Amino acid sequence: MSENHRLPDYLDHIQQAAADACGFVEGLAKEDFLEDKRTQQAVIMSLIIIGEAVTKVMDRYAEFAQAHAQVPWRNMRGMRNRIAHGYFDINLNVVWDTVQTALPELLKQLPAVRQDADDDTHEEVVQAMQARIDRAPDKPC
Repeated sequence: MSENHRLPDYLDHIQQAAADACGFVEGLAKEDFLEDKRTQQAVIMSLIIIGEAVTKVMDRYAEFAQAHAQVPWRNMRGMRNRIAHGYFDINLNVVWDTVQTALPELLKQLPAVRQDADDDTHEEVVQAMQARIDRAPDKPC
């Protein structure tokens, strides 16, 4: 059996980090966000977590990512890279727009994507079990 059982975990990390980021800014006005370094750091860390998990999905499960092209995989990975490698040049307006627009949209998409991962994982487990049965010597139960 391949490492496909990790795919649902990565998707869960993405969903949790996106929900966390949205929760961190709930009830905040943009001006308050721009003045609240703690909230900025929390949201930025959530975006990094999303980007790290997305990178794993894209690298290890490329077919799955391609099959779900409606998810902005490259954009999320790109944002993580810009944050991680250009830390002193983070555009907080872009971070705010992301948490207000892109992440809520992502959270709407993820349940169906996650279900597909579960279906793929279940199918792979069944195939692996069948392969073991097929290789087993004929023995009565």
